[in-house]
Amino acid sequence: MSKYEPSAPPPAAPPSYSEVMGGVPPSAPLTAAQPITPGPTIVTTVVPLGPRATHMVCPHCYAEIETSTKTTPGLIAYISGTVIALLGCFWGCCLIPCCVESCMDVHHNCPNCKAFLGRYRR
Repeated sequence: MSKYEPSAPPPAAPPSYSEVMGGVPPSAPLTAAQPITPGPTIVTTVVPLGPRATHMVCPHCYAEIETSTKTTPGLIAYISGTVIALLGCFWGCCLIPCCVESCMDVHHNCPNCKAFLGRYRR
């Protein structure tokens, strides 16, 4: 049987990356010349937009508004019109889905600043 005999001390830990590569030690991430004073906190909530006008606060002008809406043909209207045209009814019948309210997307805008607020897709 052999006894354990230490032959050499354990190796030292390898040098760190900054020791090997050299360079400038890291400094503070932000040094402000003037103290930053916090302003008023503005809390916004996400209002779900639907097929009708919605009462909300405009995130652009911060006015309390009732959104103005405009309907435009949506993807369903275009797909339905294409299918109707492929079935042979291309003499104007394919435009009927562009007039049906349930095939229209609704765009919401702010009546105060005219900013686009979102779209309700059908």
